[in-house]
Amino acid sequence: MTIKTINPYTEKEIGRYEEDSISTVKDKISGIRQAQLEWKKSIHERIDFLGNVVNKNLRDRKKEIAKSITDEMGKPISQSIAEVEKCIDTIDYICQHYSGYLDSMPVETSTGKAYIRFDPIGVVLLIMPWNFPLWQVVRAAVPAMIAGNGIVLKHASSVTGTSKIIEEVFETDVFKSIVLKGNKSLSVIQYVDGVSFTGSTNAGSLIASEAGQKIKKSVLELGGSDPFIVLASADIDRAVKNATIGRLQNGGQSCIASKRFIVDSRIEKEFGQKLEESFANITPGDPEDNSTFLGPLSSSDQSDIVTEQVSTLKSMGKVIGGGRTGNLIEPTIAYPGKLFYNEIFGPVAVIKPYKTDKEAIDLANDSPYGLGASIWGNPEDAEKLASEIQSGMVYVNKLVASDPRVPFGGTKNSGYGRELSQFGIREFTNIKTVWIEK
Repeated sequence: MTIKTINPYTEKEIGRYEEDSISTVKDKISGIRQAQLEWKKSIHERIDFLGNVVNKNLRDRKKEIAKSITDEMGKPISQSIAEVEKCIDTIDYICQHYSGYLDSMPVETSTGKAYIRFDPIGVVLLIMPWNFPLWQVVRAAVPAMIAGNGIVLKHASSVTGTSKIIEEVFETDVFKSIVLKGNKSLSVIQYVDGVSFTGSTNAGSLIASEAGQKIKKSVLELGGSDPFIVLASADIDRAVKNATIGRLQNGGQSCIASKRFIVDSRIEKEFGQKLEESFANITPGDPEDNSTFLGPLSSSDQSDIVTEQVSTLKSMGKVIGGGRTGNLIEPTIAYPGKLFYNEIFGPVAVIKPYKTDKEAIDLANDSPYGLGASIWGNPEDAEKLASEIQSGMVYVNKLVASDPRVPFGGTKNSGYGRELSQFGIREFTNIKTVWIEK
């Protein structure tokens, strides 16, 4: 089958790729498995390769990679360049700090010697999404490779061209990409030792089920409907500035984008008015233009979904904005009379007032998702709420972000397992006990 990639701004075809056969996929995995036997022997060589060869390739091809991302999924070019630069910085950090997380841990015993090893499990399948085509791969692949694993990448079909470039950037037999459409990747799980998936909750459920049946380790980073809680003590201008970035960056197409704005009723009117003014100053445009902050959504299908959600919100209450031209959707603010539970993967902010801290917590938790949350206001007051929020991450006076220093992941329908930090690098290791009696 031929896979086509489409520029979401021009809506023109930009690439065609032939789908791999299962036989080809099996051969690639077999090759990775053989190469991994040598790759796992020296962590110093792995760090040297990733920190030098891969990062040099990223630096040399930064503009090419950024343009591919922008052409295939519509991210504004300035944000695509920033994505590549973040990957470079992250690999540098991981290579400098992560090796110690794999050191054997001694255990005191009364009769002998015991310690815990962190050995690679083998070959890990990455099933990755289109919204951060390079960052999502680097975030999942590099820690697993530092740990000694090989990687087979199955990327979203819409960013197949970018996936091909990523394979070239990694330039090693322990990292290969495959081209498959839809749920065919489920049939690949039986041939690998673990799977890391980033994407929708529905797709994650299918992958988890297949991995469970085949007794394969899985890590799922799924959807989110992150609350952005604004306390009465918040600096409103600061909160509005960050709300604009948190909701509109990457077209709002991020699992950790700020989506539900839970605002103290005493400041809701002022916050809403200022957010409306801020949104009105942003005009969707050509993602190739360096001045564009909000580009098109990734596809006509995605635009149709968000348009339908805006229509639903209009039936529930007041909506400001929501206009659409092609795949460009203008910044939108909704004031529904009741809760709106669905994740909106687009530039749409939903505002809901609250009167008490308990109500704010209840509103934040009244969602099937539990990925991230941010709280804006006096740090001491905000921190008191943090322990009550049902999410994998809570940021105070800062937008939720993925950072190599801390674990990234969620709870509830947002998935399980962690990426990054000492917790992420150990996800795809065999935590092995060695006990020696004298």
